[in-house]
Amino acid sequence: MGDSHDRTGDMTETSLLELLERCSFPSPGTPIDCAVSGGADSLALLVLATKAGCTVTAWHVDHGLRQGSDQEGAAVAQAAASLGVSIELVTASVDPGPNLEARARQARRDLLPLGVLTGHTADDQAETVLLNLLRGAGLPGVAGIGSPHRRPILNLRRHETQWVCQNQGLEPLDDPMNADPRFTRNRVRHEVLPLLAEVFQRDPVPLLARHAEHAGQGVALLQELLADLDPTDTRMLAQQDPALVRLSVHHWLTQQRNGLAPDAAAVDRVCAVVAHTSQAAEVGGGDRVERTEGRLRFLPGRQPTKSSR
Repeated sequence: MGDSHDRTGDMTETSLLELLERCSFPSPGTPIDCAVSGGADSLALLVLATKAGCTVTAWHVDHGLRQGSDQEGAAVAQAAASLGVSIELVTASVDPGPNLEARARQARRDLLPLGVLTGHTADDQAETVLLNLLRGAGLPGVAGIGSPHRRPILNLRRHETQWVCQNQGLEPLDDPMNADPRFTRNRVRHEVLPLLAEVFQRDPVPLLARHAEHAGQGVALLQELLADLDPTDTRMLAQQDPALVRLSVHHWLTQQRNGLAPDAAAVDRVCAVVAHTSQAAEVGGGDRVERTEGRLRFLPGRQPTKSSR
């Protein structure tokens, strides 16, 4: 989650309470885990979670991808301490090479506790909708990031999280990877969205976020059709409408991959396994699906090494 152009000067009259009213934190006193990279979005998540009265534990993952990354963990720990929040620091081993962004994201998901809250904003939602649309990720993909219950500041904008940090005297960490044009998301953030704003003469982020909300409502209705369908039973799936099979496979893969939606090609390959035209399929990030005795098995790629300090 990176920075947008500076609009924090417009926020001088905005109060934390007003921002908090647009968030979806659980009831005061509820124990929650928050993923904190040290950027403005995740620090704002931490601030607002404490203002909401939750009992917060911050989690920071050090991927070890650049020199001095351990110092970032120390900075996050200091910020957490200033807010009276406990913290868990964990390290992940992610080898350099192709698909680095996806593998680092998967490493985080493997190490963080189940149900951890993240600091995704409306800007992240807009980027995800565009990326998933162009990946052919289907209706679940264009529904965007996913459940607002795990992303309580999803209605906030990036410039608002920056203001929260300024208001609280917190200095966000600047991740140079957020400006690296080798990563597609960064080009969408810094090139595609500004171009769309210029062409259509309006901010595309609220429109894309609203589209994700509507698509999510459609996905929820479709998932009701899947309630009685075992997504791993290839014999049962073979008797269903192909469109329902694709939806079932897509939903199952997303669950198995901790919320990471598969692209259309991966779904096609798994559907071929269901149809007995192949025995196994690669679904991205080193993950595989195999058919064994009429059932699909998800085989995750190499697990990252976890250590705490």
